[in-house]
Amino acid sequence: MKKSIASAAVALAFCNLNAYAEPLQKAVETVTIYANQTQAEGVTGAAQYIGEADLEKFAYADIQRIIRQVPGVSIQIEDGYGLRPNISIRGVATERSGRITLLEDNVLIAPAPYSAPSAYYFPTAARMSAFEVVKGPAAITQGPYTIGGALNMISTPIPDAQSGQITAEVGEDATYRIHGTFGDKQENGFGYLLEAHQWQSDGFQHIDRSDKDTGLDVTDYTLKLAYAPKGSAHSVELKLQFADQQSNQSYLGLTDADFRKDPNRRYGLSELDNIETDHSQMILRYGFEVNKDLSFTAVVYNNQHERNWFKTEAIDFSGSDNAESFAGTSWSSVISAVNSGTAISDVSVAQLQGILEGTVDTPEGSIQLRSNAREYFSRGIQFGMQWKTQVGDTKHNVEVGVRFHEDEEDRLQRNSNYQQLNGSLVLNDLGILGNAGNRVQEAQAMAVHIYDRIELGDWTFTPGVRFEDIDQKRTRYTDGAQRVFRDDRENKTNVVLPGIGALYKISETTTLVAGVHKGFTAPSNSPGAKEEEAVNYEFGFRYANNGLNAEVIYFLSDYKNIIGECTSSSGSNCEIGDAFNGDAATVQGVEFVLQTQLAEFNGIAVPLNITYTFIDSEFDTDIADTEFFGDVSAGDPIPYIAENQGQISIGLEGNNWNAYLNGVYLDEVCSRGSCAEFEKTDSNFTIDLSGSYSVNDALRLIARVENLTDEQDILGRQPYGARPNKSRTFSVGAQYRF
Repeated sequence: MKKSIASAAVALAFCNLNAYAEPLQKAVETVTIYANQTQAEGVTGAAQYIGEADLEKFAYADIQRIIRQVPGVSIQIEDGYGLRPNISIRGVATERSGRITLLEDNVLIAPAPYSAPSAYYFPTAARMSAFEVVKGPAAITQGPYTIGGALNMISTPIPDAQSGQITAEVGEDATYRIHGTFGDKQENGFGYLLEAHQWQSDGFQHIDRSDKDTGLDVTDYTLKLAYAPKGSAHSVELKLQFADQQSNQSYLGLTDADFRKDPNRRYGLSELDNIETDHSQMILRYGFEVNKDLSFTAVVYNNQHERNWFKTEAIDFSGSDNAESFAGTSWSSVISAVNSGTAISDVSVAQLQGILEGTVDTPEGSIQLRSNAREYFSRGIQFGMQWKTQVGDTKHNVEVGVRFHEDEEDRLQRNSNYQQLNGSLVLNDLGILGNAGNRVQEAQAMAVHIYDRIELGDWTFTPGVRFEDIDQKRTRYTDGAQRVFRDDRENKTNVVLPGIGALYKISETTTLVAGVHKGFTAPSNSPGAKEEEAVNYEFGFRYANNGLNAEVIYFLSDYKNIIGECTSSSGSNCEIGDAFNGDAATVQGVEFVLQTQLAEFNGIAVPLNITYTFIDSEFDTDIADTEFFGDVSAGDPIPYIAENQGQISIGLEGNNWNAYLNGVYLDEVCSRGSCAEFEKTDSNFTIDLSGSYSVNDALRLIARVENLTDEQDILGRQPYGARPNKSRTFSVGAQYRF
């Protein structure tokens, strides 16, 4: 990105702070898309807002549990904590949330959103004050991934007065979590926030023949500084955020037979598996209020992320100890062979099972562990304009946004060779640095959107258009620490994405909504890979009065081409970074939301919240057997998208206490397009229970049981084998506000 652009933004941010206007603090307001559920309900399409009051009911730290209450959202379970969630909106691919636009405070947050969109970093959900999900035509304002939509996570705001809180929670598996905030907004317009979050656990799984835990250690710090003096048209906010994490997580799952015996087991082969990450974020926002109808914003952002996931990758039955030419068999193939009772070459099923069990020794150099070390950056500058005007009886609210962005993923990875002796892993060959990947993927993008909210009587129309200009490139180097050029490839994409939404107010309580837009997913740098495109439609109604809120939306995504991209987490036997064209596909469904209060007796309220999603997703054409999709026939379902899923939550709310029961149902899904035997998950119904008691205005006691009935099913089969949901877990805590 040109230095002149960044320099201009910094100069703009610190220009004259004395021009007159009402202090609307636009720099702060732009962290949200809708700001609250009331405004979300006025959108010409489907949108949900999860605010602080909803988050307090269960005080979840797991984004997977939080986001389940939004209809149209699908989750592929990989770990029980949501450290690196796989989130889908309206049937897009779930893997690493790489097909939805992920935002924190309205800024792209994936480590490299264009060049490597897999979200190996995900913000700490427990420090967020709200979550917004955008679907339909409004998604074109939040690209680059507009087929499914966007998830915006809103961090803790600077308080209006000096205040703070500390939350402490302890639970099973030696789990504890501490979250503290303190801030102030002074008379001179200066404000600040200090925030710290610490989360540790030993994990709910156990490793064969090992005393190593399967837990996590997450530390997260945030500092915000703001200046918005009274009587000034200008405001500025600086956010600095740092997070580091280590967790003993593995890609290696279980065979079906072993899962049924003990779903919380981990094979000893995964004992050394561990991921360490380090993340930093800087956001500088500037707002200029020309008058009450016209405002401008400028945002400069820089995200840096570093990770190293050391984990078992493959086994070589030839016994080769040559790390440079390692050609192993993936553990997914081993798991599949044991499940189906099929030998691999001359290695019997009994021997394969013995290797997994740790009772069979392997040849020298036969087991590959990889140091998946990568560095990322994502940075840019974005400008926004909001203009309200009226022509006759027609009101316009025009939004214009421009973003200049660049990101990069730098891989310098190492394969090391081990062997299993007496049930333990023994290092044979450290390997050459770079032998598991020595390459840089980069992208530069310019995005422009224009969006107009037009209000005319009982009608509201929202025409809009998005333009993306993307340059992507991959450069590979030979093995070794020295970067000697090997080859490169590149891809360039220009796309125009129009859309329009409409809302008709039938009465004070009932509105109809409809919309159509062209959706888009940026292609990879893989030669021959087309961009993912779909024409998206939606239609429904919304009802709201003082005691009842309901919404029903039908949606249809008509894919011209659906893309599958090979990653380590896909568990597919393909070259990492390659993309596969899935041709035409159709995803359609219904989203339903109902919120009401059933009754009130003796001062006790009984709130009820129901969400339900039906999704019919299928490939429209036959696809010859590929390393990613499998052997697909027209009509086969798209992986990890449940046909039926829903949530029901009911509560009791007294003057100083409350209790909530939450049940989530999920259909079985196919883990691959071919959906062969051992490529399906289980259906699952999970119940969570929470309660709190306010001792006084400052002190609140909390308790929670997750998975009350201890239901554990196969909820994922990627990357390598069957994976469970988290077992029953009890926790208690307290929150003190001051």
